Amino acid sequence: MSAALYPADLLSGSAETGYGVEQVALSSIAAEFGTPCYVYSKAALLGAWQEFVSALAPLSPLLCFAVKSNPNLAILNLLAGLGGGFDIVSGGELARVLAAGGDPGKVVFSGVGKSRAEIETALRAGVLCFNVESPAELLRLNAVALDVGVRAPVSFRVNPDVDAKTHPYIATGLKESKFGVAWQQAIALYEQADRLPGLAVHGLDCHIGSQIIELDPFAQALDRLLELAEQLASRGIHLQHLDLGGGIGIRYRDENPPAMTDYARILIDRLQGRKERLLLEPGRRIVGNAGLLLAQVEYTKTAGAREFALIDAAMNDLMRPALYQAWHEVRAVRDSGVARTYDLAGPVCESGDILARDRQLAIGEGSLVAFLSAGAYGSSMSSNYNTRPRPAEVLVDGAQVHLIRRREPLEDLWADESIPS
Repeated sequence: MSAALYPADLLSGSAETGYGVEQVALSSIAAEFGTPCYVYSKAALLGAWQEFVSALAPLSPLLCFAVKSNPNLAILNLLAGLGGGFDIVSGGELARVLAAGGDPGKVVFSGVGKSRAEIETALRAGVLCFNVESPAELLRLNAVALDVGVRAPVSFRVNPDVDAKTHPYIATGLKESKFGVAWQQAIALYEQADRLPGLAVHGLDCHIGSQIIELDPFAQALDRLLELAEQLASRGIHLQHLDLGGGIGIRYRDENPPAMTDYARILIDRLQGRKERLLLEPGRRIVGNAGLLLAQVEYTKTAGAREFALIDAAMNDLMRPALYQAWHEVRAVRDSGVARTYDLAGPVCESGDILARDRQLAIGEGSLVAFLSAGAYGSSMSSNYNTRPRPAEVLVDGAQVHLIRRREPLEDLWADESIPS
């Protein structure tokens, strides 16, 4: 399978015969593992990864998968086996990468609130670089590195003040963002870092947002970074790498995601022949359309002018619709009866627990539905709200299905709690 750029690329079969993923029917997955259940395609994951590798071959970048988009150990292990690196934002994500067999020397540590303990653990593990996001963090890194007896490899995440033209919650490169350091501060901070004994300046980092559909903002940000790199070189600060973040989007509904060749051309035209190594931090583009959330209809209900399909998946399983008003295409796994317009709602006790509105579906009680484009920021943002176990996760590989996360047993949800005697 090639990269799944569009939601339905993941599906095999049809609504008449029943949809599947690769060679496995979704109905058989539901029967064996229950619902709700996250389903991923190994072929789609590999196809998306190879799309990056092929398009960017002239630059031989280090691809650092954004762990926050999907931290399942099986997926991290698969990408580590392909030579991938990882972009992390917490000590917990570092522990996951190591548990999955990832190379700490290919890990970049981003995030605005790194604790002393997280920094020390990452230093002892030997991460590739810390993406510094504030002057205060710089001083903390220096102090912890001196205590550990090493020099911390650093880059600054610089905000080029470029509008990524994405949802405000996932736009990160503007001057008022909590992320990164201001463009105007960058040179002074690099000069400070170059003087501090516990630090080694390695790179320059930028990440302007997630779900980027237009490439012009990305090109503007890259041009600003290259301008800054030249200014640093003129001051005797020479960089080993340029980290251009991730954020390249996928189609959820009617977006036109950029072709990888167009994205690669922007990078190749500007970076080929430069001495710095290129780092990228893709997440959504790798896993977003390689996964779906499988759910079952429990009831249908009429309320005024609206028809509801009440399903067993909820906002605690797939947060994006409630958090971002995000759209996920929904397919009946197999058509049943006459199509009607439904709002698909979960059982969580919140009015915002609506996963999709106004969808034409031929479904009834017991029907299976698939929420597409759910591979990124689906399971990773799930919770136990309303004391609901998080879903099982499976990886399909041809005709085989591997359980890569069991459904949480109820008793695990309070295993760490105690009643005072």
